[in-house]
Amino acid sequence: MCRFSPGVAAAEVAAFNDQLEAFLHFEYLRGREARSGNDTSHILLTAFDTPKGPSYKIFIVGDNDLLTAVPRLAELEGRNLIAHYELNTWTEKDFAYYRQQSHMFDVAYGVPTEQKLESLSSFQLLPALARFLVFKSQTDNRVLDRSDAAPRPLTREQATQLASDILAVADFYALPLDYFLGVGAMENDYMDIDGDLTHAVWKKRAQRDDIILRRGRKRVMVSNYAIGTWQITRETLRAAHRLYLKDKRDYTRLPARLRLPRELNLNSVDDAVLTTYAGLLLRGLLDHFGGDVEKATGAYNGGVKAPNPAYASGVKGVAQYARRVLEHATALDDPAGSAKNPAITPSLALSADNSPAPGTPAPSEATAPQEKPPYRRADD
Repeated sequence: MCRFSPGVAAAEVAAFNDQLEAFLHFEYLRGREARSGNDTSHILLTAFDTPKGPSYKIFIVGDNDLLTAVPRLAELEGRNLIAHYELNTWTEKDFAYYRQQSHMFDVAYGVPTEQKLESLSSFQLLPALARFLVFKSQTDNRVLDRSDAAPRPLTREQATQLASDILAVADFYALPLDYFLGVGAMENDYMDIDGDLTHAVWKKRAQRDDIILRRGRKRVMVSNYAIGTWQITRETLRAAHRLYLKDKRDYTRLPARLRLPRELNLNSVDDAVLTTYAGLLLRGLLDHFGGDVEKATGAYNGGVKAPNPAYASGVKGVAQYARRVLEHATALDDPAGSAKNPAITPSLALSADNSPAPGTPAPSEATAPQEKPPYRRADD
């Protein structure tokens, strides 16, 4: 054994200033490791007060043996599950304290909130939703692959605009926000890139803007790739536009950037209006299936005649997860809501006997912030 120091070996693998961001990545790392059959009990989230504000760090506690610890951490780096690592040493008391602290985060986020998603305003939801969209794009498998063709995750500015658009469209069409978010995650993790580029369909005759790939005696084959954030195929977009032309809603209630054009140009569709088209499609499917969200979301992928149950299940998983994240985030951003939450009453910075946490370098770093607990990740 090649011990690198006495005590308990812990590697710091991520640090954040935002608790929501920290817990999302904490749960993501645990979820990926659990799927690989690895022990996740030694992945810990810790919180500190610093002169610049709260700080949150993720640690992996491992063998105090360089010959096994370093290759394990390097493997996680190679899989792009961590960006870096820094080796640390804890005493046994430190380890017990940080493990208890990490457990407190889990317990805190298991408590249901008083405010439900349906009662929250767009103003309350916007900041947390933007962070959620950034996180989902950052952990998309294509992004983690880091190949030359990998898409770029959303910037905070892009995510804030998209979050605002999603909230406006969900309100306009009276959509269940959680399921609308589930569709967006299943389609493209909210990133504006085209998909299914080789997909094509046969039709009786070509229409304006069609990309003709082949001509038969009585039919033409046209490109039918999926467009943008919501992965709406070109032919589905035509159908959605026909729905719009028959729709009696007052579209002036939408922000100007989200209003649909009277004439559709398939070769020049702004991504903002794709959010509106996606909302219109989901609303139409919900109406068709009498409000059955599972059939409606399954049909978003498989069509009305053959709704895709696997897709619907995936949407439901993301929807449930997004609901928990947003309900907790907004409740804990509200000081009044935080005060009512019994999960965050105990201090995360004190040991069981109310003394300062053992082994901490300074009291300011040992006092964990109490205003926000973490989020339990349900999907991966």
